[in-house]
Amino acid sequence: MNLARKLWRRGRGLLPTPGFHFDRPLVLLQSDDWGRVGLRDQEGLQQLEAAGIKLGERPYDFYSLETAEDLAALRTLLKRHRDSAGRHPCIEMNFIVANLDFAQTMADRAAQVHLLPLAEGLPQGWKRPNLREAYKAGISDGVFEPALHGTTHFCRPAVQRNALASGERGQFLRTLWGAGTPYIHWRMPWIGYEYWDPERPDDERFLPIETQRELIGHAVGGFARLFSRLPHSACAPGYRANDGTHRAWAEHGIRVAQNGPGVLTPPHLERNEILQVGRTVDFEPAVDPAFSVEASLQRAERCFARGIPAIVSMHSINFHSTMRDFRSPSLKALDEFLTALESKHSDLLYLHNEDLYDLVVKGASASQPGRIRVIVTKKNFTTASFARPQNVDE
Repeated sequence: MNLARKLWRRGRGLLPTPGFHFDRPLVLLQSDDWGRVGLRDQEGLQQLEAAGIKLGERPYDFYSLETAEDLAALRTLLKRHRDSAGRHPCIEMNFIVANLDFAQTMADRAAQVHLLPLAEGLPQGWKRPNLREAYKAGISDGVFEPALHGTTHFCRPAVQRNALASGERGQFLRTLWGAGTPYIHWRMPWIGYEYWDPERPDDERFLPIETQRELIGHAVGGFARLFSRLPHSACAPGYRANDGTHRAWAEHGIRVAQNGPGVLTPPHLERNEILQVGRTVDFEPAVDPAFSVEASLQRAERCFARGIPAIVSMHSINFHSTMRDFRSPSLKALDEFLTALESKHSDLLYLHNEDLYDLVVKGASASQPGRIRVIVTKKNFTTASFARPQNVDE
């Protein structure tokens, strides 16, 4: 079965597929995990260490939650940069719109996983003054663009199943929850992702479409309460999405599906008329020990040489400062990256997902000035051809 699947994927990579190419360099910034709580504070850290959980092996041990100050610093940096049309770069922020209600879940002895919508605030013990106002300030300035990640990042059936267990997993969850931390994913991959349960049989890991429809409906409602608007772009937690996910997204007005980094694939329309975009530049100073600005610039140049956007992936942890100062080096690296692109490309354009959708579907972006033109061409490509290395000077 595995051999047949590999052969099918290899064959599919050789088949021509229509995609969109662009006549000028385009840059999009996409970022996940906004609004999702992690390690609460120093008191929470000490509580976990007292319980025997030693933190610090990986950066994600210190994933926390952005502060208003983190957002202000990011907003200030983005406002210092402009493209050839005078627009600032805009970071697409994919939001988790609810967090675990620790107090209620623990009071219920984990018989049910209770959630607290982000629109109603943060869980008991969490303090982030003026956080929502900071989101709105960046949106108002045009440098933040909210998009949908999900209601939760984890798979609720998987967490519920393990929380009720009497063994090590259940105890680990309860210890984390007692310290105001929902999970640390790399230490417990069995919690899965919102639409994907890793311990189910291979062909049953994605939740049924009826369940996904319900989850996505709740997520869209939570997003609307938070931002007084509906989302038009989405990225599945863990990039775990299938046809059922896309169908449910389309039914709820999602136009752009964000996919994880990998092959340099052009944006393309698939069934349900959703624009599929793949991230092409990993920009993760906080978590990637091999990160360099130069490598990111080379990757962006490969995209421009192929006529596809440089879609930059940067998770929210890069801008956190509560438990560790990930923010300062990340902002410095991002400043260098954007400055280099602006210096080299006099026709550079910064877009967000809805701009890109308008370009390929309507032929123009409503937010671009009339004098700016982007020629979009529909061409056939193969995944295999885009996977092969290409000299950036070609």
